[in-house]
Amino acid sequence: MSNSFKLSVNNQNTFDLSESDLKNLDAVSVGNASFHVLKDSKPYQAVITNADFNHKKYTVKVNNNSYSVTIASALDQLIHEMGFDIGTAKQVNAIKAPMPGLILEIDVTVGQAVKENDNLLILGAMKMENSFLSPRDGVIKSIAVAVGDAVEKGQLLIEFE
Repeated sequence: MSNSFKLSVNNQNTFDLSESDLKNLDAVSVGNASFHVLKDSKPYQAVITNADFNHKKYTVKVNNNSYSVTIASALDQLIHEMGFDIGTAKQVNAIKAPMPGLILEIDVTVGQAVKENDNLLILGAMKMENSFLSPRDGVIKSIAVAVGDAVEKGQLLIEFE
């Protein structure tokens, strides 16, 4: 995985930086969270005024102008593309079969309100019973299978409103 970074400034502008770009940055620390930066022979005074290290979000004041900066490494970008961001949840609107199997039990009905982790159905596959729990609070929009149905991998089982 390459050592590249994507910077988002004020949620409007994005910049791609490589490790070599960072090595060529002409910046000198002049105090706690304060830096003197030269860019195209112009001096800039930069101060990190707020840092949320866990979410990689920073507020940086450059020559008395404040900017909100988010930094994402190549790994962060890959995690985001895969939908596994920390602290975020994708809105799951459908449950699909992860493997071929047989529907053994359905514990919900159309129109029923469910809470996160409520049991939805049981799929028998490879001599095991797999319970499907609700990934979120919601209302069941449709049930595409019945008890005793054989299902294929990727087949729609349940939809949420």
